[in-house]
Amino acid sequence: MSDKIACMSLPDYQTVMLPLLKYLGDRDEHSVSDSIEAVSDEFTLSAEERLQLLPSGTSTIIGNRVAWARTYMKKAGLLESPRRGFIRITQRGLDILNKRPLRIEIVPA
Repeated sequence: MSDKIACMSLPDYQTVMLPLLKYLGDRDEHSVSDSIEAVSDEFTLSAEERLQLLPSGTSTIIGNRVAWARTYMKKAGLLESPRRGFIRITQRGLDILNKRPLRIEIVPA
């Protein structure tokens, strides 16, 4: 990925979308857990930030945000799940990356 992004608080899922897509831009399959780590590294999250849990206590906030980013980008055809627990960029995702967007956002229906 590119230059690290300084983060004062945890990024929302839309802010996570472009860094996640860039991480997957090598066309390889990546585990979801490795993807969460890569996004956490990109935003230079501290150990404490990486461990912050949702109010339910069931998962980390950053893991949840990566999961939502993944869900929406899969629906948009930018990512695919070749097997359980793994994600990979699609040709459409690569086409979007080649346009060098500044941000990826969902557009309300």
